[in-house]
Amino acid sequence: MTAPAATADAALAKGLLAGLGGALPPRLGVAVSGGGDSMALLSLLHGLSAAAGTDLETVTVDHGLRPEAAGEAAFVARRASALGLSHETLRWRGWDGQGNLQNAAREARYRLMADWAERRGLPCVALGHTADDQAETVLMRLARRSGVDGLSAMVPRSNRHGITWLRPLLFARREALRGHLRRAAVEWVDDPSNDDPRFARIQTRQSLAALAPLGIDVEALAEVARNMATAREALKSQTDRTAGDILRMEAGAQVMQAEGFFAAPEEIRRRLMIHALGQVNGGTYPPRRGPVAALIAGLAEGQAATLGGCQALLRRGEIWVFREYNAVRDLRVPADQLWDRRWRATPPEGLPQGAELRALGAEGLAQCPDWRRLGRPRAMLLSTPAIWQGARLLAAPLAGLDEKWHVQRESGAECNETAPLSH
Repeated sequence: MTAPAATADAALAKGLLAGLGGALPPRLGVAVSGGGDSMALLSLLHGLSAAAGTDLETVTVDHGLRPEAAGEAAFVARRASALGLSHETLRWRGWDGQGNLQNAAREARYRLMADWAERRGLPCVALGHTADDQAETVLMRLARRSGVDGLSAMVPRSNRHGITWLRPLLFARREALRGHLRRAAVEWVDDPSNDDPRFARIQTRQSLAALAPLGIDVEALAEVARNMATAREALKSQTDRTAGDILRMEAGAQVMQAEGFFAAPEEIRRRLMIHALGQVNGGTYPPRRGPVAALIAGLAEGQAATLGGCQALLRRGEIWVFREYNAVRDLRVPADQLWDRRWRATPPEGLPQGAELRALGAEGLAQCPDWRRLGRPRAMLLSTPAIWQGARLLAAPLAGLDEKWHVQRESGAECNETAPLSH
């Protein structure tokens, strides 16, 4: 290998290591599609893992959308085996033909890989997103009139479905990674959909060539993402400080002092509301800017509103954000299982036969004579978890009925504040 080539590969390895925070974790999953970016990620990580003592495992998701996908997964499996690494192919056949195919496939891919990582005991999974991907993402979100969060684009580290996702190649250009593969004599496969102009990302990729003479190129857009990420952290810090002053959690609801909320700058109000909604509904992505602004404007006029399976209302100088009853009205599980992805019940003794968790509702609330003394909104109590045995209400601890039963909020309820789409 010539000196310039060796220097280029060393720079890629050094940059990747920096993208991982300076060191490889003891165990690491690697998502590998067979394309140039992920194959380069695998090659570089394998080169670093021996010295670091890191146990690498590889995974490929076959969405079943192209006949070539199975062969590409087999290609990755052979490469992993040649490197002495385990590999697993995950298959998705869940698209019903409705909605946005790319979005559905992406969400399925993350869910499948998260389940795989949990099963394999892998706390982290590395992804092969590059500076080119980052630039394309910024441009796409600019077209959606994104704010600071959206223009921050992809972050080097995020948490989703209980797994830490690492993007250590956000510094690297796509062509530089292919140069590494050529020097290392590592093959890769090209997905023909990466040249299909029907997809918005491909249209964006092609438009970058026309924008480059104006100085709007990959490097410039990637720097915009870094600048926006810095601004986002400052906004998050201010939001956290404000939340510490005005926000509390009560019985699963997010409760904010109205005076302090409305005195905060507009962007901080928006972030506080998105946080509150996410904590209540466990949503992966926050709602869009327009509906959130409309909800806040309505609250300022004393109007209750619903958004994202939540209800918000102004009451006695406080803003309450809680689960909307209609979102959980028909949800029921055995009393020893997780309800609404958030709640678990603990009986005072043994679990009664046939007991189940479901929403309290108006019928149940009518059987709770002391609910008013708690000072909680009636609409909020309707959606709280209660323990039923058929038509018989056994307990509703959050409404003051038989508090020997306990219902506690699961701490793992998700609200991904690191990956908003176009907000």
